[in-house]
Amino acid sequence: MNQVEILLEQTKGAYDWTNQLLNSIPHKTWDTTPAIIESNVSWQVGHLIVSLYYHSIMVIAGHNMYILGKIPLKEYDILFTAGEPDKVVGKINPKVLQEQLNLMELKSLEIIQSLSKNDLEDKLVPTPISHPIAKTKFEALDWNIKHTMWHCGQLGLLKRVVHERYDFGLNKVK
Repeated sequence: MNQVEILLEQTKGAYDWTNQLLNSIPHKTWDTTPAIIESNVSWQVGHLIVSLYYHSIMVIAGHNMYILGKIPLKEYDILFTAGEPDKVVGKINPKVLQEQLNLMELKSLEIIQSLSKNDLEDKLVPTPISHPIAKTKFEALDWNIKHTMWHCGQLGLLKRVVHERYDFGLNKVK
């Protein structure tokens, strides 16, 4: 397995974990913002939409006009990057957010799959804001996996507070 295949598989895994959690959280609870966590599922998903675009599309292959035509990323950047989770409550239908996240994941995987081993050593596509972690495409894609799993953990905590504990398919001992 080469580096591109490893990054692709790990990215798929991170997206799969995230989607398993999201599919188990009722949309009616997505805007619940527990004081103990000070976040909500809607904000987490919006943040993932923006971050997946930045870390695995924009700095890897440049702006993607298809995505920009489907998702209002300028508005989302304001809401889901520096914006407060309680300020997004009721702004975007959870079903729409989930569909947009799925679209972003598909485009991200498509771009990763199109890369060669040599592409991973290339510098990032220049952007107005320097990448906080990465200098190369490999580093950006590696960070995308870590960042996605970080938010997957936050989603797991939110699920436990607003709905129920997620058992990750484990058999419960009685």
